[in-house]
Amino acid sequence: MEENGGARPSPSPPPPPLPLAPPPGEQEQGGIYLGTECSCPRDGHWRPGARWAENSKERRLRTEAEIARLPLHQRPAMRELGRRSEAADMPFKGMKPDEGGAFPGEGRGPAAQASRTRGSAFAGEQAGAGEGLVVTVARSGSKITLAAVCRNALALGLTPGMALTQARAMVPGLEVRDADPSGDLALLKRIATFAARRLTPLVAVSGSDGLWLDLTGVAHLHGGERQLCVDLLRYCSKLGLGARIAVAGNGAAAHALARHGAERLLLCPEGGEQAALAQLPLTALRLEQAVVDALRRLGLERIGDLAAMPRAPLARRFGKETLLKLDRALGRAAEPFDPVVPRDAPRAELRFAEPIGGAETIAAAIETLLDQLIERLREAGLGARTLLLLCDRVDRQQQRIEAGAARATRDKAHWLRLLGRHIESIDPGFGIDAMRLVAVQTEPLGGAPLPSDLAAPEPTPDLSQLVDLIASRIGTQHLYRLSAVESDVPERSVRKVAPLDTPESWPAAWPRPPRLLPRPEPIANVMAEMPDAPPKRFTWRGKTHRLVRGDGPERITGEWWKHGRERDAVRDYFRVEDESGARFWLFRKGDGVDPRTGDLSWWIQGGCG
Repeated sequence: MEENGGARPSPSPPPPPLPLAPPPGEQEQGGIYLGTECSCPRDGHWRPGARWAENSKERRLRTEAEIARLPLHQRPAMRELGRRSEAADMPFKGMKPDEGGAFPGEGRGPAAQASRTRGSAFAGEQAGAGEGLVVTVARSGSKITLAAVCRNALALGLTPGMALTQARAMVPGLEVRDADPSGDLALLKRIATFAARRLTPLVAVSGSDGLWLDLTGVAHLHGGERQLCVDLLRYCSKLGLGARIAVAGNGAAAHALARHGAERLLLCPEGGEQAALAQLPLTALRLEQAVVDALRRLGLERIGDLAAMPRAPLARRFGKETLLKLDRALGRAAEPFDPVVPRDAPRAELRFAEPIGGAETIAAAIETLLDQLIERLREAGLGARTLLLLCDRVDRQQQRIEAGAARATRDKAHWLRLLGRHIESIDPGFGIDAMRLVAVQTEPLGGAPLPSDLAAPEPTPDLSQLVDLIASRIGTQHLYRLSAVESDVPERSVRKVAPLDTPESWPAAWPRPPRLLPRPEPIANVMAEMPDAPPKRFTWRGKTHRLVRGDGPERITGEWWKHGRERDAVRDYFRVEDESGARFWLFRKGDGVDPRTGDLSWWIQGGCG
């Protein structure tokens, strides 16, 4: 090519594309090929994406798969990937309407971890796995740290004890919730009580996130150790809880393997605790962090490294507590624990030499049972709310009577009145040979304080016994009080409470009729001027009412934060009075202008009289 009488060299050919597969003789390290032709830096921090603009579809798909295998916080940014042809989806396009429910991610839950000592099992608690990134935080003064993390957040490098600011910097978009230690402990105790009643009598709560179960002599009753652990995992899964189980020869080894082991269900062979614990970190021994840091400075990272050290220097430098925890994990020392003992319901029992069947005899037996039961309740400092009377007949049939009280009580005369009303419903058949009285529901009951001032006004009379007598006749479901609920929708603003509970009152600025229908009823033949005039006539339950006065409207919008379908709903309420003086509370669905707010149908909500 010639220009201006001079010659110009031809341009050099473009460089060949970089290979995505390793050439022969080259090695692959961490998913990245190390070769001589790659111009990217090889310091270990290179992330795939620089080859995003390759024309080959096969190469591009391999690069996409390589990027997908990386954790979220290590994937290349969009500016490194280059411009893509497809448009990004609108982030709010796929969101469901808010239906007033909780965040869909899973919360924290007890994780079962077990270890076998010829039958000891440890169950611990850890964060469950959910679709989102959920963490719980604990506050200590001005410092906020992570108390627990979900499985997805744990895979991204978040750990309990990390500062919340550091966690948000590492993983944006975290769902943060406050930790509830008391709630976690209550849940652990409930699961421990269940295990003590169904699996093994020796169950203990270990810390704030674990349970220890002694399986000695009980594993064969549940199909063996593995089957028992599988059933435990299935039970926790039904509760929505993530669980890990390890079985070993002692509780300390179980604790370490369950929390730091590689498997969700681990059965350590008998006598193999030392080999199983050798590769676990020192934190598995429940040592103080200062001791762990000091041991790491000496080059001790694993339990096996610590077990191989001479004991005398370790005892002089780190104290006997370090060696004691090591000996407990290796089974050389015992570890005490405080078992959870499920409390049985207080009860009294009578067996008769000859079957009984008369009403007077049954009443005398009930009185004897009450004497025994009340004495046991008094020793335990409890009062009974519900008593269950069981009568075993000679034909192996059972008669059941239940009586309840509005407040916990040990009043013998009162319980005799409540149980005596049901004696006529007992069918003795050919005779009753045994009777049992069980306090199904109990509450702590102490002494009642007396006023010290003799001139004090008369105390408020106790209506609990009157409530119990009325409820025994008409049923507890028909005896209640109405309490206000914080809701704008009238049918949701009322709830039933116990007769002796203190109800919430309505605000004085809200004029409401004294009588509300259980649910609104439609009315017909309504004559009203749109959009805001009160009606002049309507028909309800076959009767036509001509109205002479009206007031309104009072506009109430739907509770869109509870039900998505109420986002545009509107009700206009009117207080009206007919020719006979009867007053009603009516409403119209819709504002009379926008059809999305309602279908303009009329309903009656309540009234006076």
